[in-house]
Amino acid sequence: MENPAPASTAAADVFNAACPSRRVLELIANKWALLILPALRDGPLRNHELKRRVGGVSQKMLTQTLRELEDNRLVQRHDHGTAAPHVEYQLTVLGRSLSETLLAVDRWVEAHHEQLQPAARRKWTGR
Repeated sequence: MENPAPASTAAADVFNAACPSRRVLELIANKWALLILPALRDGPLRNHELKRRVGGVSQKMLTQTLRELEDNRLVQRHDHGTAAPHVEYQLTVLGRSLSETLLAVDRWVEAHHEQLQPAARRKWTGR
């Protein structure tokens, strides 16, 4: 039996274009992922509940983002296997740890969004 390849001992560096962590950064920097992950932090939601909670997301983008989050082990899909389709999505342990971080970003955006509007920028910069 072969020994598995040793884990990389190189430190991750998101500033390095070749670092695999860059792919993770791209995944979680997606607008819909930034909203879906914290939306699931209070517990499992069905697709229609999640769509209602994340205003403005199309069904196509919701499905696409959920699949990508599931593929990357941040979200778990649970099909109850009933005659009437009953599928719920919930955070994995890894997804929960990320959602807590994203919740802090959400709160920062809510507190400072007015300062980042174009009229406010013109006032500060004269442009």
